[in-house]
Amino acid sequence: MAKVLGIGNATLDIIHVVDHYPDENDEIRCRQRIVRRGGNAANTLVVLSQLGVTCSWAGVLVNNPDAEIILDDLRRYHIDTSPCRHVDSGSIPVSSVLLSRDTGSRSITHYRDLPEYGLRDFESIKLDEFDWLHFEGRNIDETRRMLDSLRAGAAVIPCSIEIEKPRAGIDALFPYADVLLFSRDYGLAMGFPGPLSLLTAVKERCPQTELFCSWGAAGAAAINSRGDTFESAAFPPAKVVDTLGAGDTFNAAVISGCLDGMDTSAILARACRLAGEKCGQYGFDGLGKSWVP
Repeated sequence: MAKVLGIGNATLDIIHVVDHYPDENDEIRCRQRIVRRGGNAANTLVVLSQLGVTCSWAGVLVNNPDAEIILDDLRRYHIDTSPCRHVDSGSIPVSSVLLSRDTGSRSITHYRDLPEYGLRDFESIKLDEFDWLHFEGRNIDETRRMLDSLRAGAAVIPCSIEIEKPRAGIDALFPYADVLLFSRDYGLAMGFPGPLSLLTAVKERCPQTELFCSWGAAGAAAINSRGDTFESAAFPPAKVVDTLGAGDTFNAAVISGCLDGMDTSAILARACRLAGEKCGQYGFDGLGKSWVP
């Protein structure tokens, strides 16, 4: 099986399920409270593991009971956490999520009091054991140093970078990636009306890079290394119940498709289908079960 290393966040998600979003200063009843492991990189690895990929996570954990919730969940999905750095102070990042039963959409507030994973941690990993590296596009300066270190090494390992938010300097990471994975939030913040217009603009700077962008209910687009463009409609479930992690699921399907040697059109359709499947269920259990060899 292919081996993937994901570098980025794992969080503690505290999810309050409500019938609908409250107005400001309202008080409404919470129908369900769920505490589970989250985080972009960790979510992507959890989906990849269910698609038959061997996964490892590189991030930072503080030694407290909240970290055990994260570790127990990652163990359940057979994800190796040996590349992690453990610290004794700070707190696990917490995402407080309001999830609407009416629409399936979510609103998130995020609290972080933890050091970021850095170059020194990254250089302690035996990278030649991996077939693919996936980076969250965060902590820009240190991520760039890690990517420089990767390029300087003897092993040639393809990598993907998730571009979720318009962080200062994040475009400096673009040329390092074999695959760039953009979100609708990033595209809208940069003033693009749709995924293909965003990818066309990026392609001028990164002509050899495979580009993908998910755009929620409007589907997704991709441009391959030859410059061919592709679009896919979304595949919504019968009822949208939980969009939390749909983008991370899309990214996992893209990485899995690349590892399987699929063509860009098939990868894009697979990613949209799996993201739609995710939106129709709470959490990540059982995603893509019929696809696992």
